[in-house]
Amino acid sequence: MTDTPAPVDLSPVFRSLLDGRSLSSEQSEQVFLALLSGQLDHAQIGGLLALIQSMPPSAETLTGAARAMRAHVQRVPYTPQPGEVLLDTCGTGGAPKSFNVSTAAAIVAASVTPPSGSGVSRIVVAKHGNRSRTGRGSAEVLQTLGVQVDASPEQQAKCLQDAGVCFCFAIHHHPAMKHAMGPRRSLGFPTIFNALGPLTNPAGADRQLIGVYDNALVEPMARTLANLGATRAMVVHSTDGLDELSTTAPTRVMHVQGSELREEQLDATQLGLPRVSLQQLQASSVEHSAQIIRDIFAGNPSPYRDMVVLSSAGALVVSGVCGTIKAGMQLAADAIDSGTTNATLDRLIEVSRGS
Repeated sequence: MTDTPAPVDLSPVFRSLLDGRSLSSEQSEQVFLALLSGQLDHAQIGGLLALIQSMPPSAETLTGAARAMRAHVQRVPYTPQPGEVLLDTCGTGGAPKSFNVSTAAAIVAASVTPPSGSGVSRIVVAKHGNRSRTGRGSAEVLQTLGVQVDASPEQQAKCLQDAGVCFCFAIHHHPAMKHAMGPRRSLGFPTIFNALGPLTNPAGADRQLIGVYDNALVEPMARTLANLGATRAMVVHSTDGLDELSTTAPTRVMHVQGSELREEQLDATQLGLPRVSLQQLQASSVEHSAQIIRDIFAGNPSPYRDMVVLSSAGALVVSGVCGTIKAGMQLAADAIDSGTTNATLDRLIEVSRGS
């Protein structure tokens, strides 16, 4: 019989947090390594997560915790070929729910042929995601579309090779998260783990489009990506609360390029897209969301398509295949209208199932 290890003494960490001081990256890494190794009890985990959430998000705390999670991740065994860029479009969740924009955008981005002269031969997209409390997360919608979301890491690598896109189901890649599952569920509000998911891509994607549920997370997430060595990224949050590049309201965008950060506000109406309401972007069920994606990929015009084209353009900018959102929108629209995006989805379905 194995003895349960004695819980780690967190009193210095709790005192620091109670005094309103964020954890340094070193403190954060050590405490999250302890958490993910099963050395903390549920009371300690609940207290830690609640105290961290009670103060403004800190890039240092996020950086250390992300490093701890990356140390425990079950990796996808894929090495990009020369000229390939590896991308993720995972967001934090926790925002008002639209349909599965980032999931659709991942497939569109993977189907785009980079222009000659871009220096990029191919975009491969390791779409990191999970189930949602609404029942309409990326895992549910991809499964409804026919993708085998429980594919092994080796099969995911084959999807990247053969289809240019794979789905990395978070529950399979972060087994150490089982230690925090009970406390997270009991707390009932978003915690630092919502922000950490997009920072721990199992394939090691170094280019990311990340939507965040809270405006206060935009800059800390961007600084964290810079700390972690991202090649290029965008962190976005629309002024009406969506965690997307949005057609419903202007979007705050923080660009990350190496260690450099640059902020802008993007208004989709200035790019020729009509302003719409959130109600026009919602799906009534996972089946409805899957049908929306199929309709977009069939080339049907709609507010849903506009959102996907816009988000895909952001992904293409961080991939380095174009310099502007406007240019990216044209590349995304061309991929959809040519049928290439539909073919990419069908290939993902086949390869994920071992066909």
